[in-house]
Amino acid sequence: MGPLDGRTALVTGGSRGIGAAIADRLARDGARVAITYLGSADHARAVAAAVGGIAVRADSADPDALRAAVDRTVEAFGGLDIVVSNAGIAAYGPFEDVTDDELDHLMAVHARAAFVLARAASPHLRSGGRIIAIGSSLAERVPTPGWAAYAMSKSALIGLTKGLARDLGPRGITVNLVQPGSTDTGMNPADGPDADGERVHTALGRYCDPADVAAMVAHLAGDGGRNVTGASILVDAGVVA
Repeated sequence: MGPLDGRTALVTGGSRGIGAAIADRLARDGARVAITYLGSADHARAVAAAVGGIAVRADSADPDALRAAVDRTVEAFGGLDIVVSNAGIAAYGPFEDVTDDELDHLMAVHARAAFVLARAASPHLRSGGRIIAIGSSLAERVPTPGWAAYAMSKSALIGLTKGLARDLGPRGITVNLVQPGSTDTGMNPADGPDADGERVHTALGRYCDPADVAAMVAHLAGDGGRNVTGASILVDAGVVA
């Protein structure tokens, strides 16, 4: 028996990196898992097959696609208990160079998507339901230039988490935010050209592994997280220490 037996989870951006690690961990803990993807369908289906779940193509910048992903998950598994808003995009560079369209897209994928997903999932969630967003330590500390727009988009998740915790608390649903620091993924590899410059900002002198973030999500999704809500939890090797 796993701690999440009988529960269904939807993980956006679950075909790679942190999202794939979260999908894998939730499945190993017993959950039935649906993931969304935007890129390679073959890769996403392989991840879904590995966790015994389903893959749904959905652009997180498209509210209709997110609503459809929720409906598809409920149709496939008969319900929904855990929602993980993980899909994200990288955005780095001088703030003067960020166009209005780029800023709108960044806010849509990171902030609006989390709101829309929670709103779409809410009617299906019962007492004990979980909503978890994946943010960034950059919402708490920006140690180098070039991250203003990205940090702003992730900071919005702090307010959303606190607000939703109040809105959904009376129904027994928890809402939390996990904020990773530098994490070893294809988007930001631990052996990449910028890695040493990122490690120097951590207290532990190392990158996180996607499994570290997934472990925190699994804790919040399980019984151990039943009295944790409205919280922003860092998994960052001490970047904000």
